[in-house]
Formats: sequence, structure tokens, C-alpha cells
Amino acid sequence: MATWLPFFVIVAAVAIVLQAAILYAVYMEVRQARERITRTTADLHARMDPVLSRLQVLLEEVQPRLSGMVADASEITHLARSQAQKVDRIFSEAVDRLRMQIIHADHILTGALEAVDEAGTKVRRTIWGPVQHASALIKGVQVGLDFFRSQRRPPDRTGEQPDEGLFI
Repeated sequence: MATWLPFFVIVAAVAIVLQAAILYAVYMEVRQARERITRTTADLHARMDPVLSRLQVLLEEVQPRLSGMVADASEITHLARSQAQKVDRIFSEAVDRLRMQIIHADHILTGALEAVDEAGTKVRRTIWGPVQHASALIKGVQVGLDFFRSQRRPPDRTGEQPDEGLFI
């Protein structure tokens, strides 16, 4: 067993040296990556700073205009709402007036139709009533005369009875 001990010590020493070399290589790679990232970040800052400063200047110039546009849009909206309310009120008043005129015209037409109906009723009573009475009287006289004429006639030889001529 004593013969194996120096062998294990040598293997362990080689492994430790090998690990140290790998750790050193990893350290160097991380250091180089950090330097590249630092350079890239600095380059990105160098390129972005002018853009950001221009954007800042642009925003400072545009901000009053945008504020004015928003204020104008707000005022236009307020005026449009006010005008819409006025138009609505005018249309409502016009519809109410039209409704009142239609009701008034309806009353006038109803009154006129009632007057025409009443006049027609009076015409029927005053003119048509006596005309009907006279017509009935004339028809009564005609029927009476026809009756008396049929009584004077001799009976027909054809065998017809006098009442058969009246049958329809």
C-alpha cells in the first residue's frame, strides 16, 4: 500500500495543477468577455446619447404644440357638444310646434267634418224628409190608381188571375 501512495499524490498534484490551469483560462475568458461587453456598452452609449439628446430636444419643442393641440381638441369637443345640444333643443321645439299645429289642424278638420255632418243631417231632415213624404204619397196614389184601374178592367180570357201580374 505504501507503493501506491506516491502514485496517488502525483495524480492528485497533476489534477490540482490541471484545475488551476482551467480556472486561469476561464478567468482570462471572463476578463476578455467583460472587456468586450464594456466596449460594446460604451459604443452603444456613444451612439445612443446623440439620439436621446435629439429626442429630448424634439420633445421639448413639440410639447407646447401637443399641449395646444390637446387644448384645441378639448375646446372643439366642448363647442361641438354645445352645438349638438342647441340643435337638439331646436329640433325638439320644432317637433313640439309641429305637433301643436297638427293637433290644431285636427281640431279644425274635426269641427269642419262635424259641421258638414250636421248640415247633411239638416238637409236630410228639411229637404229630403218632405221629398220622401211626397214620394211616398205619390207612390200611394199610384198604387191606389192602379188598384182602381185593375178593378174596372174585364178579366182576361187567358185565364190569368189579376193578382198574378203583380207577382214577380
